[in-house]
Parts: sequence; C-alpha cells; structure tokens
Amino acid sequence: MEDTCRRAAEIGLPALAFTEHADFTLWSLPPGQEVPDDMRHLVSDDVLTPPPLDLDGYRDCLQRCRELFPGLRILSGVELGEPHWHAEPVAALLGEGGFDRVLASVHSSPADDGFGVGGIGGFTEISVVLRSRDPAAVLRGYLAETAELISRFAAFDVLAHIDYPVRYWPRQAGPCDPYDFEEEYRHVLQTLADADKALEINTEVPLHPEILAWWRDQGGQAITFASDAHEPAVLAAGFADAARMADAAGFTVGSDPWGFWCRKTVAGQGWRPSQAASSA
Repeated sequence: MEDTCRRAAEIGLPALAFTEHADFTLWSLPPGQEVPDDMRHLVSDDVLTPPPLDLDGYRDCLQRCRELFPGLRILSGVELGEPHWHAEPVAALLGEGGFDRVLASVHSSPADDGFGVGGIGGFTEISVVLRSRDPAAVLRGYLAETAELISRFAAFDVLAHIDYPVRYWPRQAGPCDPYDFEEEYRHVLQTLADADKALEINTEVPLHPEILAWWRDQGGQAITFASDAHEPAVLAAGFADAARMADAAGFTVGSDPWGFWCRKTVAGQGWRPSQAASSA
C-alpha cells in the first residue's frame, strides 16, 4: 500500500481508494490446479476457503499511508464477492469497517451447472470454468447472477468489473463481441440504474465503449475508474483512454473532483449514492 501511494505521488494522482477484497464463497479446485505457495494453507480436500479480511492490519496500514502522504486523498474501501450469498458476515464486516467506498462483484461460477447459494465445493473461480465450458454460457450466467446481486443486496456504492469473464476469454472462442450479449448487459445496467448505483470502468481489460453507452441509455448516472492495481506499477493504467471514452459517452467530473464522475446533465448537482449504500 505504501508503494502504491508512492506511485500515485509520482504520477500526480490526487486520490485513490484501497478496495481490499473480502470473499466468503468457497471454491472447489479442479484436479491439478496450481495454487501459489502463500495460498496452499487455505486449501483442504481441493476446496479453497478464502481468509478473513485483516481489518486491523488494513486500518493500521491505511493510517500509516495517510500520515506518510498527507497530500494524497486516500479512501478506505472493500470489494465484496457475491455479498448477496453471505448476508450475515457481510453485514458484520460493513458494520465494523466504516468503509468510504463499497464495491460489489461476482467472481464465482458453478463448478457444475446452475447458480445458487454458495456451498462447499459448489463453486469455483470464473477463469477456471472458462477453460472447459461454453464461454458464452459462462458470460450469460455471470451477467444473470450480477443482476441478481444488485436486486438482492443494497449496501454497496459501485458495481465492479461488469465484464469480468472477458479477462479470461479463451482465444479459441474468438473475440468476445458485446453485441452478442446486449440484452443481458442492458438488463444488468438497467437494474443497476434503478438501484441508483455507480458503474466501474475497470481498465485491466478496457471496457468496450458500447457498454458505457448502454449505461447512459439505461439511465446510469455515475461512473468510477479502477485500474485493479494489485501491483503499484500499474496504478491508473489506462485512465487517460478511459476518461476520454467516458467524456465521449456523456460523463464528466462531478462537484467533488475526487469523487464519482456524473452524467454531464447532472454533474453540477453532485450525484450521491443511494441512502442504503451511504449508510453501509
């Protein structure tokens, strides 16, 4: 985190949010799946149990970074994986965490068929199932579950990486054309707009401009930018292109220069997340 703040100061980034992962879904691993050395202790009987978020350690490091970099606006945050499946631990974490920014996301896919409540051995990471399953079906299932997340869970501000499976799209399947999934994307975006949440432009894999245009079409009011920088060197990578794309789609800086970007028609009003998200 300190190195990331140092990188932010070097490139002139005025603010950033550390949205640490908090996952609760257990993942089954296929035979022969390689696991990094520092994660092997989390695996038992080919099931990976994610560790709890070290909230005290996170807070200590956050405070240290704020003291070391007083000119940088540093927000606390969390990215919740499948929070609609894990109501009690998610509520406890949010109640204790007091995060400035809460992201919601889907990372999991059924290890066999169909979505449902996460259970031991029932789910695995989306990149794993894309190796052996029809990628179009995986993406459609992911988008359907993302819409379900939005409908069933209110205590978040931003939907993370709406196109997550595209990161791992198999080459043999050819390019992933968003127009093949327009109906599904629009459904997610409409559900998100109705919930008064923001859409993240994640630059790890550039978001297709048409998806952002659909967001505006469906009534979306706000966006955020995320480089998903698990390494300091890639902090804010792709932001210049993403900002140009957002501007072309009709979004601009809001009343808070370090906050959400808003539709140009409402930018001066300073969009704010819904009350449910604000109180999380």
